[in-house]
Amino acid sequence: MRVLAVAQNTFREAVRDKVLYVLLFFAASTVLGSKALGWISIGQDIKIVKDISLAAVSIFGVLIAIFVGTNLIYKEIDKRTIYTIICRPMARYEFILGKYLGMAFLLGVVTVVMTAVTAVYVLSLGGTLDLTFFLAVVLIYWELLLITALAVLLSSLTSPILGALIVFSTFIVGHATGILIDLPEHFDGTVAEKALALVYYVLPNLSNFNIRAEAANGVPVAPAYVLWAITYGTVYTAILLVLASLAFEDKDV
Repeated sequence: MRVLAVAQNTFREAVRDKVLYVLLFFAASTVLGSKALGWISIGQDIKIVKDISLAAVSIFGVLIAIFVGTNLIYKEIDKRTIYTIICRPMARYEFILGKYLGMAFLLGVVTVVMTAVTAVYVLSLGGTLDLTFFLAVVLIYWELLLITALAVLLSSLTSPILGALIVFSTFIVGHATGILIDLPEHFDGTVAEKALALVYYVLPNLSNFNIRAEAANGVPVAPAYVLWAITYGTVYTAILLVLASLAFEDKDV
């Protein structure tokens, strides 16, 4: 009940954040404006609308997780409300978990709303939606859960600006981790190769959650792959939340 109380309060605070509505406005504008790019390719407009709309759900969901998530702990410390919370019979890990669940619920609502707008728009254009489209949305949401866990961890360790930069950089590199091991031959046996390989295995491989191309083209995706990606994201998210709890446990507040 303590965790749920923190989660509920976090959700209410996030809903009142003006940044959330600004990002949602731009996300909706991107979805509705995707038809303009569809006119460039005759006969491919529905595919382009689907692809851009799913990309908008992912990118703007990540921006919400970054701008709201990296402020979660810092805001409590800055306003001194953290002292009122931690003096109650509540473990610090419960506070972290409650903050995370509040953000997870917020992103769930945002993802559902943006998906509903996309679905209505695609159907109004005469397109169709299959199972792969909705599986792509599920994997996008799981990616957002992982990014949110990283944002919560960094919110416990550093300032919101630095945390936002690190999370956004991780999002960019996480979708291009292949370049870290697909190196030219002159890197063979060098220290740089080993260092980049270490980064490759430490950073989350966010491309595992990207099946937007399959969803746009109606290509079926094996349920086993979706289950594996969800498991991968869940394990990685759990590790980040444990690290966030340990970091906040040692924080002098």
